Amino acid sequence: MYHSRRRAAVRYLTVLAFGLAALTGCADESEGQEAAAAPETSAAPSASADETADAADTDDAADTDAAADTDDADTDTETDADDASASTGANPWAGARQFVQIDDAWSEDGRTYLSVRPAEKEAHVTDHSEAWVVVPSEGPFTEVLLAEDAQVLLAVPLGDESAASSYSQAEFVSRLTAQSPSVRPRFGYDLSFDGEGQVTRLESLYTS
Repeated sequence: MYHSRRRAAVRYLTVLAFGLAALTGCADESEGQEAAAAPETSAAPSASADETADAADTDDAADTDAAADTDDADTDTETDADDASASTGANPWAGARQFVQIDDAWSEDGRTYLSVRPAEKEAHVTDHSEAWVVVPSEGPFTEVLLAEDAQVLLAVPLGDESAASSYSQAEFVSRLTAQSPSVRPRFGYDLSFDGEGQVTRLESLYTS
C-alpha cells in the first residue's frame, strides 16, 4: 500500500516537471518570436554641440565673405563712377560746342589757359548794325586749356574788324587782359572742344 502511493507521487512529480519544462520552452519561444518580429530601430546620432557650432561658424563665414564681395563690388563701382565723374568734371564740354564768357586768360609753360563759364546770347539789331548781347550767368568759372593748334578768331571789340579774323593765342591773351575786368563780362565766345576737353576753336562775337 505504501509503495503504491509512493509510485503515484513519483509519477505526479514527473508529469509536473515535464509540464513546467514545456511551459518554459513555450515562453522562451514566444519571447524569441516577439524579439524577431520587433522592428529594428537605429536612431541617427544627433549632431554634437561642437559640430553645430562649426556649421554655424561656416555659415557666418560664408555670409561674411559674400557681404565682403558685395562691398568690394560696390566699392569698385563707386570708384569707377567717381573716376568718370572726375573726368567729366575736369572736361565738362568735351566734344561739344559751348557759348561762354571768359573772365581771364593767361599763358603758362607755353600753353594758354582760359577761365570760362556758360552764358547766353541774344541778337541785337539796330538801324545801323547787328550785334550780339551777352547774357551773363552766375555760375562758377572753369579752367580750360587751349589746344596748341587752336584757331582763334576775334571780332570787335577784341578784334580790329566786325567780321571775326584770325589771331594768335598770345595776341588774344594780350587783348583780353588789356580790358577792364568790369568790361569783360560783356564779351561772348563760341568755343569748340575736342574729346579731351581742350578748346580747338575760339571765336569772339561782334558786340557794338
